[in-house]
Amino acid sequence: MRKKIMVLLCILAAMLCFVYCLMVFRIRSGNNFYLIWAAGGICLIGLAMMIKFDWWSQFPLVLRRGLGGLVVLGVLLFVVVEGCIFAHYGDKGREDLDYIIVLGAQMKAAGPSAVLQFRLDAAYEYLTANEGTICVVSGGQGSNEPCSEAEGMYQYLVEKGISPDRILKEDRSTDTSENIAYSARLIGGTDVDVGIVTNNFHVFRGVMLARHAGFENACGIAARSNIYFQPNNLVREFFGVMKDLVCGNII
Repeated sequence: MRKKIMVLLCILAAMLCFVYCLMVFRIRSGNNFYLIWAAGGICLIGLAMMIKFDWWSQFPLVLRRGLGGLVVLGVLLFVVVEGCIFAHYGDKGREDLDYIIVLGAQMKAAGPSAVLQFRLDAAYEYLTANEGTICVVSGGQGSNEPCSEAEGMYQYLVEKGISPDRILKEDRSTDTSENIAYSARLIGGTDVDVGIVTNNFHVFRGVMLARHAGFENACGIAARSNIYFQPNNLVREFFGVMKDLVCGNII
């Protein structure tokens, strides 16, 4: 009975992964990370088969212990990284910063994607409350975008009433690390108080990258995000943090 329950739970979890994969795919987010949920579903189906037919016990003991140890290590690492992410989830920044940098996200033909609009609305709120702060909008143009992310962000903020004189456009970057590095060049140095404006799940990595780039006084300004896609965001962000750790971008 216990084996049947475990098999059933694995199959149900796999179905949820496949459904969620389709759900994320439908928003056309501009990247293929949603496929990790399909891969997870396939792995769960495989696990269900291993439990049902007792394949796991047929592996050598050393291999089973090694794989088990890797799984435990991976889970612990995931928990630690996600803890760091949630620690910055509600960052509000400081008043009267010299600059804020709005990190780019996908631009669509109809305007900013939902993720990017959340960031721009947070930037707008900060800029209206802190009239001496200059805004850097950062992001290049992807192959599936009608214009550079910086240009789209610039137009959005200007249409909402932010003076063009308060907005600098950085339109060459292709990822978060470049967002920060190229914005620093546009600002003219890193000896300034700067706020990193991005979605709540992304603030930790954005601030760490900014500090690594030399912005010692960097702080986060968290924009909201869509709760339905938060599992995908959080898992993707884990891999983003690990990539930057391996590349030495946030140490």
